[in-house]
Amino acid sequence: MTIAVTAVSGQLGGEIARKLILADTGETIVGLARTPAKGQDLGIEVRAGDYCDPAQILTALQGVDTLLLVSGMDAPDLRIQQHRNVIEAAKSAGVQKIVYTSIQGVEEGTAFSAVVQSNRQTEADIRNSGLDFVIGRNGIYIEPDVDYIESYKARGEIANSAGTGRCGYTTRSELAHAYAQLLTHEAQNGQTLNLYGEPISQTQLVSFLNETFGTALSYREMTPEAFIADRSAELGDFIGPIIGGIYEGIRLGIYEAPSDFEAAAGRKHQSWEAYFAALALAG
Repeated sequence: MTIAVTAVSGQLGGEIARKLILADTGETIVGLARTPAKGQDLGIEVRAGDYCDPAQILTALQGVDTLLLVSGMDAPDLRIQQHRNVIEAAKSAGVQKIVYTSIQGVEEGTAFSAVVQSNRQTEADIRNSGLDFVIGRNGIYIEPDVDYIESYKARGEIANSAGTGRCGYTTRSELAHAYAQLLTHEAQNGQTLNLYGEPISQTQLVSFLNETFGTALSYREMTPEAFIADRSAELGDFIGPIIGGIYEGIRLGIYEAPSDFEAAAGRKHQSWEAYFAALALAG
């Protein structure tokens, strides 16, 4: 069987490809990337695969049995058609199964909702494609909070609009393990799965960061409007509201739904105690 992974030059696509390669279960693994040269470090064939180029995608998917479709990063009104280009090419090329990396989120009423709605449309397009499928709805990556530690230290706090809401965070490595299982096994075919670890609050997150990095951070709740303004000032008027909308979803409890990670991955999600302990050991 040949498995293709899109966006292998990106962080999640590349990590999924690496997990498949390490598993060495007999499948041929190929990558797709807008710029194939950026994925050459994986040591596999990387084909040109731009979501905006249907003919290129069709060529790239020749001989592929199972496809991992990493959700695109373009604006919501553009990504629906981009994903449709991939789905249609997959059907034409004889692909038998699509595994899609979707997202959790509030479908109405937040600044992130348009992104969530575009992913829900792709989920529907995949369900209606006639192909076997699995849809994973990813939780929120915890890595950005770790990467942002110096900024948190400079501020002395984590401030956002999540309030007391708990968030089912995950990591790219854990997601990649789950997706590698979903690509190589059939038990979850036809299902939509929530993929994340044990939900934690912002105050719990602060405690983990303090223990790991020797900081003395505190948590301060902001209004959704103030947090969007804060993020927009730093990240711009496109990304800022999206981040604000994600934290509004945390406040509303969207990321506290039951997780299907164990069913998808064949084991429990790494605990946050273990994750942060490993970070501390790594220095």
